[in-house]
Amino acid sequence: HQSYQEVHVRDGMDVSLCVIDKTSNTLNYSGAFNSIYIVSGGVVKELNPDKQPVGTFIEDNIKPFTNHYYQLQSGDVVYMFTDGYADEFGGPKGKKFKYKKLQEILLKINQKPFNEQKAILSKTINDWKGDLEQLDDILLLGFRVI
Repeated sequence: HQSYQEVHVRDGMDVSLCVIDKTSNTLNYSGAFNSIYIVSGGVVKELNPDKQPVGTFIEDNIKPFTNHYYQLQSGDVVYMFTDGYADEFGGPKGKKFKYKKLQEILLKINQKPFNEQKAILSKTINDWKGDLEQLDDILLLGFRVI
């Protein structure tokens, strides 16, 4: 409900939201620039977000967000995250970590207990950035379907 005079900063929020129907094991997901990963059967499946933030601007074309439905299986691991992990600079050339590397790590570690996954992910990103300062928030949340 912004008015034209109130729109001085073009800043929205990127977010992933999901709801799980426990009776049918159906995941309902919607995202604003943030996708989610589901590791199932040894494969990382990505549910893609809409390419728009939460928050609207007067001159923008306002579109509703897309609901994606996914049938979860026992043992699936769902990961939701901010862009901070993939966007962190480091490595030998000072480049971004990138989502492909994140997917590869999650595929390797998804069967481990979550406390071990956290330790591996923390060590990996800290080793990656080395002496470089962290530039963004880093949040990665995972849960296993039982």
